[in-house]
Amino acid sequence: MDRRAGPIAIAGAGIAGLTAALALAQRGFQVRLFERSDRLEEVGAGLQLSPNATRLLDRLGVLSILKPIAVRAEAVEIRSARTLGRLASVPLGEKAVRRWGAPYLTVHRADLQSALLAAVKRQPEIDLATGATVRDAAFHDYGVTLSVDRDGRIEEFGCKLAVGADGVWSTLRELGGHGRQSRYSGYVAWRAMLPSAQAGSGTDAALPPNDRVTAWLHAGFHLVAYPIRAGEAINLVAVTRAPELTRRWSNAADLSMLVAAMGGASPALQQLVQAADHWTTWPIHEVPPDGAWTAKEGIALIGDAAHAMSPYAAQGAAMAIEDAVALAAALAREPTSLAAALSLYEQARRKRVKRVAARGAFNRFTWHASGPVAFVRDRVLALRKPETLAADFDWLYGWDIGDDLPRLETSRPSQTGL
Repeated sequence: MDRRAGPIAIAGAGIAGLTAALALAQRGFQVRLFERSDRLEEVGAGLQLSPNATRLLDRLGVLSILKPIAVRAEAVEIRSARTLGRLASVPLGEKAVRRWGAPYLTVHRADLQSALLAAVKRQPEIDLATGATVRDAAFHDYGVTLSVDRDGRIEEFGCKLAVGADGVWSTLRELGGHGRQSRYSGYVAWRAMLPSAQAGSGTDAALPPNDRVTAWLHAGFHLVAYPIRAGEAINLVAVTRAPELTRRWSNAADLSMLVAAMGGASPALQQLVQAADHWTTWPIHEVPPDGAWTAKEGIALIGDAAHAMSPYAAQGAAMAIEDAVALAAALAREPTSLAAALSLYEQARRKRVKRVAARGAFNRFTWHASGPVAFVRDRVLALRKPETLAADFDWLYGWDIGDDLPRLETSRPSQTGL
């Protein structure tokens, strides 16, 4: 797309939107970023950034800002929630850098957002507007006009392309004309943080060394723990079945529901869960990845707005980062045709996102297995060597944008719409 054709608008200044702004600015595009919140503040909890994400953040100038407050995980360990015994281990740390060319990091979501924002503020091509909610969109032969609510005052903004980076409950997805509704997965994620000193007090039998990602498996739940904030805190995330909650990222949690789901788990693990004095929950919604992510009129969806997936592969943030870079690359590669660029973006991402979603669905099945299935799972994991397990992730962690983009046929733009 011609960089002189007008600015690109992005709805949402979360991980997807900020990364897209940086990737587009790096390619020479002018960007206007609209965020509904009055200020970007600390939200969410921890997340894992695998090498497929960190290599892209490095190229955008973000990794150097993030590293001092991130933790380089030395391994991912799978353990039994009942016995605490280790079932499998995937080596990371320096081995991850050597194998996949980039580090595996654990961070607080707000720290990643702050690092992205710091990089955005260095780019004169990016204009960030907070307290700005996209309410409507009108499509013309010459582009898109967005109606943006600024403190109750509607302003119109013209652009060549509007990018929906506004999450699983995306407004821009609906404005495309064929908005797909998110669907509740039937699972709720519980999250809390513990100071590292408190996490290690009296719970040493449950908590492994504070330098790795640990997942405990159980038929009724799974629990993941890993260090964040330069190792000063432990992020805890548990996933259980539950009735649908209010559509908010943070709901007050009734810990008795989680405790009930942990029946049969090690007392030490239950003690670890109860050591955190503030748990919140959020409903896990999914957006099927088989719908359209672009409209020829001038809309592209990225991240959760396009294909929100459950967290079992720990790839939600990574897929948003990959989407953002792929969209910018496609627009730069097809400078004379927006339709061709959008078609290229979808082709570049669809197969990979579906594969990642399938891996997450497989993990959900095996992690919450019971009876003979759980027995076979544990035996298979125990027989596999760490390096063999690491090789299973080559397709995921070793991916780079060049793996998909050059091979795609772009002569026939997609005619589908959102």
